Amino acid sequence: MEKNKDEKTKLYIADNDEEKILEKYFEKNEKFEVVGFSSNGKEIIEQVKVSCPEFLIMEVMLSGLDGFTVFETLKREMKGNCPKVIFVSSLTHSGFVSKAMNEGASYFMLKPVSPKNLEERILDLCKPSVFVQNKEVRQLDEKISNIFISIGIPAHIKGYQFLREAVKLAVEKPEIIGSITKQLYPTIAERFETSSSKVERGMRHAIEVAWNRGKIENINSLFGLKIYSSNEKPTNGELIALIADKMIMEG
Repeated sequence: MEKNKDEKTKLYIADNDEEKILEKYFEKNEKFEVVGFSSNGKEIIEQVKVSCPEFLIMEVMLSGLDGFTVFETLKREMKGNCPKVIFVSSLTHSGFVSKAMNEGASYFMLKPVSPKNLEERILDLCKPSVFVQNKEVRQLDEKISNIFISIGIPAHIKGYQFLREAVKLAVEKPEIIGSITKQLYPTIAERFETSSSKVERGMRHAIEVAWNRGKIENINSLFGLKIYSSNEKPTNGELIALIADKMIMEG
């Protein structure tokens, strides 16, 4: 159901950040109401069951109980009233991302998290799913984003957005991979009001960042094959095609 424009979205923030950056940001934001804050797993469970927030922003590493245990407990005890969970964590192993998504989390974001980016993700998840197709598009966005996170492409750089849009295009029209320069780059450039050359460079930079972060094994484990080594980076087209094929195969 779509929210009234004056209705605030209720958040519970389960984080161990001593500076309380997320809590301070959302408490000042008129679109949201922070109904609780704790870094203790048992306390989080009890308070969330009482406050019934729409979203639980949660670190994996908490005191007492870890975030996964907290999530499993809330799903069991709150049934259909369990809040949507967005994990925010410094844990970068692809296994944590996979576990989070398999448990039913709505999103997984690596720290340091931009409060503004987190706000955008929450607002995206608040949008009503009028058509099944819209829901599928958002699910595809989430799957692509989580692959990018696990292979080390940070969300704050332009190349991340360009690559995500490119994978979506390749899922919709697989033949576009055969015409990257003439079709794919210009299409993305038009959507982001930029040039094809900037799209190409942005994607290349994003891939270089991932390789410099040493996430090669995460890529190999994602696809079940030793596809790349630290000395060989895929071209833009190769990475787009690889991820798009995975999305298509997974339905």
